[in-house]
Amino acid sequence: MTTTPTSFPTGARPGVLLHARMRGRSVDEPHRASTQLELLFDLTFVVAVAAIVAQLAHTVSAGHPLPSVLPFLQVFFAIWWAWMNFTWFASSYDTDDVPYRLLTLAQMAGVLVLAAGVPAAFGHEDYLAISLGYLVMRGALAAQWLRAAREDPTGRRTALRYAAGIAVLQVLWLLRLLLAELGVFHGFTTHLAFLALAAAELAVPIWAERAHGTAWHPHHIAERYALFTIILLGESVLAVSTGIADALDSGFRPSLVVTALSGLILLFAVWWLYELEPSGEGLTERRTWSFLWGYTHYAVFAALAALGAGLEVAVRSGDTGSSSLVTGYAVALPTALFLVLLWVAHAGITARTPIRARVLFGAAAVVLIAPVATAGIPVVTVAVVAFVAAAVVAITITPPRAGSRLPRRFGRSSRG
Repeated sequence: MTTTPTSFPTGARPGVLLHARMRGRSVDEPHRASTQLELLFDLTFVVAVAAIVAQLAHTVSAGHPLPSVLPFLQVFFAIWWAWMNFTWFASSYDTDDVPYRLLTLAQMAGVLVLAAGVPAAFGHEDYLAISLGYLVMRGALAAQWLRAAREDPTGRRTALRYAAGIAVLQVLWLLRLLLAELGVFHGFTTHLAFLALAAAELAVPIWAERAHGTAWHPHHIAERYALFTIILLGESVLAVSTGIADALDSGFRPSLVVTALSGLILLFAVWWLYELEPSGEGLTERRTWSFLWGYTHYAVFAALAALGAGLEVAVRSGDTGSSSLVTGYAVALPTALFLVLLWVAHAGITARTPIRARVLFGAAAVVLIAPVATAGIPVVTVAVVAFVAAAVVAITITPPRAGSRLPRRFGRSSRG
């Protein structure tokens, strides 16, 4: 798929092409895995996710989480959408030559600008830095699509649609920001404009792919989503560690150990459940369901990010033994949402799954009543939620009885 250079400039590392013609990669390329550049790209999103988790944890700790819900969802949409678009583009057109790397570097810079603007967005709904960072990321991706349009005749119409859609929407995002600064948009109008533009963003890939489907690799995509899941869970680990460090300032207490250990078990169980879903096989069999699978992950990932914030708050408050339904639900609600959304996201692509829907939904119901049943004591609530999640894993991995079959989600065949 790539051309071989005749020579390298002085100091260039052999194997890195100055330029390779950008064409769609094979959808059944064997042993396709994430590249080192993709992993480096993900590293910048660690910073962005850490910033949003920290801000959400701060507002929950202050006892007024509701005003932070909309800023959280809006900023997280920008983070998730930028990451997702790069991921699917790279799965189709990764040439790993010098121009590709430099445009990826530009997107990484945009992520860091966006991350720097998170406190202002949460503090007083100032989205200037968020918008500028988003503009840099999306502008660099539009340039990638224009390059694909020029060098890949087969996918030219699709690439031009992507580039045009991104460019038009960036103008509209900046217009929204300007109208908000001038006072034309405020309150409900600002949020309504966000919803309209976010819906338009989601529509661009659907419109573009109708011209000619891109050559994304199902197992590569599944791996990339699993890696982003680990990033989000890593933020939860960091949140627990930060909470412990803050709580230790007031003296060590046994409840800290229980809360931290329960949080770690909960994170491990959540990861295990996600890992059990055969996403790669499902995307291979049902490529047409990829939009539902990919878009639903916005809610899946947002729930995991919120769980990180909730665990940080639980550890900080858990050492006091005080009762707090807000803290309890900061852990229970994201966990319950994850359990339900895990099924929703994979229901369309996986005909057979080891995870039973009734088990997930039943566990979600138990988790939701846990804060009330435990009188809102954070250390007990987190322990109960962790136990329920671990029980779901245990039930799922227990071998079925002889003659039983894995549950089928729908249809008569495992093929889409």
